[in-house]
Amino acid sequence: MNMSQTNKSPRRVFAFAALSGNSLLSSAAITVAIIALGVVTGCTLPAVGPDYRRPDTPTAATYKDAPNQPPVAAGNRVAREWWRDFGDLELDHCIAEALKENQSLKGALARVEQARALTGEARASYLPMIGATGLVSRERTSETTTNRFPNSLTTTYRLPLTLSWELDLFGRVRRLNEGARANFVATQELAEAARLAVSAETASAYFALAATDEETRIVANTLALQKEMLSLVEARRDAGRASDLAAEQAKLAVSSSEADLAAVANRRSALKNGLAVLLGRAAPAFEVDGRAPLKGSLPPIPVGLPSELLMRRPDLAAAENNLKAANARIGVAKAAFFPAISLTGTAGYASAAIDDLSLRDSRAWSATPSVYLPLFQGGRNQANYKRSQAAYEETVAAGYRQSILTALREVQDALTASQRLSEQSEATARALASARKVREFAEERYLSGGTSYLEVIDAQRTALAVERSAAALAGQRWITRVALIRARGGGWESPSSM
Repeated sequence: MNMSQTNKSPRRVFAFAALSGNSLLSSAAITVAIIALGVVTGCTLPAVGPDYRRPDTPTAATYKDAPNQPPVAAGNRVAREWWRDFGDLELDHCIAEALKENQSLKGALARVEQARALTGEARASYLPMIGATGLVSRERTSETTTNRFPNSLTTTYRLPLTLSWELDLFGRVRRLNEGARANFVATQELAEAARLAVSAETASAYFALAATDEETRIVANTLALQKEMLSLVEARRDAGRASDLAAEQAKLAVSSSEADLAAVANRRSALKNGLAVLLGRAAPAFEVDGRAPLKGSLPPIPVGLPSELLMRRPDLAAAENNLKAANARIGVAKAAFFPAISLTGTAGYASAAIDDLSLRDSRAWSATPSVYLPLFQGGRNQANYKRSQAAYEETVAAGYRQSILTALREVQDALTASQRLSEQSEATARALASARKVREFAEERYLSGGTSYLEVIDAQRTALAVERSAAALAGQRWITRVALIRARGGGWESPSSM
């Protein structure tokens, strides 16, 4: 091939890359040999940086105020549909809708897919990158310099396939993949934690609505009774058997109950709107019928041991995987102190004429292994390494151990609240029975002329307060049971029920 051309007849070179064919066996063999060497070497050398070990965690032997229940069997696991233990079909429907339409949960699931994609991106670093690049260059040499072809005009066309690959001798890529996998698992666990949070918040809003509806019925019934008493007192006043003071006292009681009824309605509206957001609906167009009173016994929840929280709560599992990712980043930072070995190569055909492109003599290839040794970085690598170590320690303290302490507190708070609310509910039930009797006695005494109407109002006010307190306590007990389930990471189901 004559590569000499004048400026009147420009030299044209056309290059085309291909990685297959008998004419490229020698270059492919060299490339494969280098890749195989890198794979073998990378598999035998351990990755630099510390391997993950779970740090010591604060815990306790038992919980206070825990119910006397048999321990949880080792084969039992967390039930994802724990709310079915309450035996309320309407609650099941609400939570199913929330898990399908809640926007925060959808966002958490989208973050899982992002983390999955990032894991695939990190895994791709194990493999060589192959690409095609189209190049066109036109060059004219100087006539006043010493060269073989003065005033030569050259046009070159290239379409090579290029290969580049980093040999993971010291584990930088392995640590990157380790961190990406840990981040992915952490994101999955956070999505599961979001699912638990959405279902628990929906159940809590549902029970709060039921308690508020019961309180509405109590206030409305009391208001109806007070209006009857007002009519009776006014009739007695007109007949000269009651004073104007008694009539005004009766009116005051009616007005106070009307104000209470409006306040309860306002609170119910806020709860309804909150439930609408959980269900992924627009609050202005969302309506909920009145709930039935909360009846029946609460589902039993085996508490288990504090040490079991790590195996149950998804947010704690996410915190530990974040810790694994921070540990892997230490290895990535440490790998920067070691040589980086990479391979770059091209292979294909090159010819000045397209008719000669398929000739054996038109083969063209290059292989360029390179080694980068970080001799002087101005302290950059050392600073990055110390930063990654400090970030790990921060994650241990603020992200992992603090999460465990918070989880233990949440379980203990829910257990104590369950115990105290049960005691309070029993005492309130006794107080309610007495308050109703006092109200009946006061009304009978007033009608018989044995006391003033002020005693009736006081008895009615006391009975109303105790009835409202009983309704609120009933709802709070159910909400606290949901809080306990959430704090423990869900309910339990045995292997036979799976």
